[in-house]
This record gives sequence, structure tokens and C-alpha cells, in this order.
Amino acid sequence: MHEGRVALVTGGGGGIGRCSSLAFAREGARVVVADLVEEAAEETAAVVRKNGGEATAVGCDVTVEDDVARAVAHAVERYGRLDAAHNNAGITHAQVAAADISREDFDRSVAVNLLGVWLSMKHEIPAMLATGGGAIVNAGSTAALVGLPKFAVYTATKHAVAGLTKGVALDYATRGIRANVVSPGATRTPMMLNAMADNPEREQLVARSIPMGRLAEPEEIAEAVVFLCSDRASFITGQVLQVDGGIVAQ
Repeated sequence: MHEGRVALVTGGGGGIGRCSSLAFAREGARVVVADLVEEAAEETAAVVRKNGGEATAVGCDVTVEDDVARAVAHAVERYGRLDAAHNNAGITHAQVAAADISREDFDRSVAVNLLGVWLSMKHEIPAMLATGGGAIVNAGSTAALVGLPKFAVYTATKHAVAGLTKGVALDYATRGIRANVVSPGATRTPMMLNAMADNPEREQLVARSIPMGRLAEPEEIAEAVVFLCSDRASFITGQVLQVDGGIVAQ
């Protein structure tokens, strides 16, 4: 699906980002893995290469425009183009009621989850236009469509990402760029497992809230990302795709 193409993945050092990097490479793309922790990005790139793919790594704080510009420039300088992007970098904040969220958590959440996505697209879009277009998938969440208790600011940022993505989809619909959101439900990533480590029953409680009765595997989310960036999704833009086991359908 992506033979000869170049894909950029932010937050690619682990979890869903690592899996989407591997999935892009498996489908023939050359991958630029970007992560705040450059060593983690290097590790993902090494796993891609070990599996027969082609990848390079770059340190990138998506809240710093120079970092984002450098990551996109790295892709173009190294591989000559940019065709796909998975803007996956994101964070959560302390699980507290809205009035108890600290200003620091508010600012950091907005900076990473919203500003980081906008900065990424700001630099990815011109690079894609230079070679005729491309496809962007931004990281959503069930919180892109519904509210999550004690995660008000996180929910707000993910709603905002959905709106921003729809606007980009409309702005560039006739210029060869598609933009969509993949919204995972509870997913078996290291971050999720660490959050539940202090309570062995928590995973079962979360699983019971999901109609399919289990957490997603990060590879399942990656498959949706790679599909939406492929020509098989050539008439899909401006959509929020829930990959959540049916939880938002309830």
C-alpha cells in the first residue's frame, strides 16, 4: 500500500507510534520516527530495520516549532519527499475534576495535544504539496467525540484535534491532501498498562466497559492509521474513525 512512499510518525518511540512505524515499513514505506526521547525513536527505527524495513530517527518536541520543522526537513532531505504522517504524540493529565486541574497540566496538555498537531501539519502540508499531496492521520481518542469524567482538558484537546483536522481536510480537499483522525479506545500500550499496574482488577473493569470485552492491541490501531494513509482510503477525508471496540456506539 505504501511502496516507495515516505511516512513520518511523531511519538514513534513506543506504543501505537512504534506499531504504526512498523506497519508503514511493512507496507513498503520509508519511515522517519520522531519522538521527544530520541533514544526511543532510535530503538523503533532499529526494530524497523531489523524487520527488513528502512527507517531513520529524529528527536522532536512537537511543542517546539523548530523541532517539528527539522523533523519534516529530515524526511525530505533523507528521502526526497513526504507522503504520509501519523501525528501520534500526545499526553494525558492527572485524573481530577475540571476545577482541580493545575494550570501547568492545562498548558502542557494543550501544547502537546493541540499545538503539537497543528505545528506538525503546518510543516507537513507544504512538504506534501511539493510532491503532489499526501495523507495525514492525527491521534484522537474516544474523548474526541464524548466526554470523559475527570479528563476535561484532555477531552477538550481531542475535540479540538477533530475540529482542526476537519478544517484541514476542507482547506486541502482539492489539493491532494487528505486528513483524518484515528480515535483509539483503551489500548494495551505500556502507558496504559503502567497506569493500571497498581490495581490488577482495573484492566478487567475497563474491558467490561467495552462491548467487545477487551482492550485494543496497538497493532490494531496502527492498521487503521496505515489504511487511512493509503490509496484504499482515497475518498476518505475529514473523518474521525473510532477504533474502540464499540464503546462510543453505546
